[in-house]
Amino acid sequence: MSLAPAQRRRLIAAARRAAQAAYAPYSKFRVGAAVLTRSGKIHTGCNVENASYGLSNCAERTAVFTAVAGGERKIVAVAVYTPTRKPTLPCGACRQVINEFGPKAVILCACRSGERLETTLDQLLPGAFGRRNLP
Repeated sequence: MSLAPAQRRRLIAAARRAAQAAYAPYSKFRVGAAVLTRSGKIHTGCNVENASYGLSNCAERTAVFTAVAGGERKIVAVAVYTPTRKPTLPCGACRQVINEFGPKAVILCACRSGERLETTLDQLLPGAFGRRNLP
């Protein structure tokens, strides 16, 4: 699916605002994400770190889980904002979670320099494991 320029701007702005709420006392890497669902709603999330590092959660997964908790099941696009010079793509775990609800979702990555990267989840996670693999 192609996003309209206004949708892109709204989604990236929401991800950037979400990064401000990040709890990142260890890495200092404040990430924000925004998920656009088929209903047209935008759900946001930020990374939340924990002293027991394995219990931390990425911004993308927080946004997806927030959308799902709100009753959404179809993801159209995900925007990720990072405080970096170059855009940062979602990690493998986040790609797998996005795949569950948006296997063909548009992925928009933005950063403080203004540089952007746009791709799709199926390009980032070819041959993904999903529901179709289960009996």
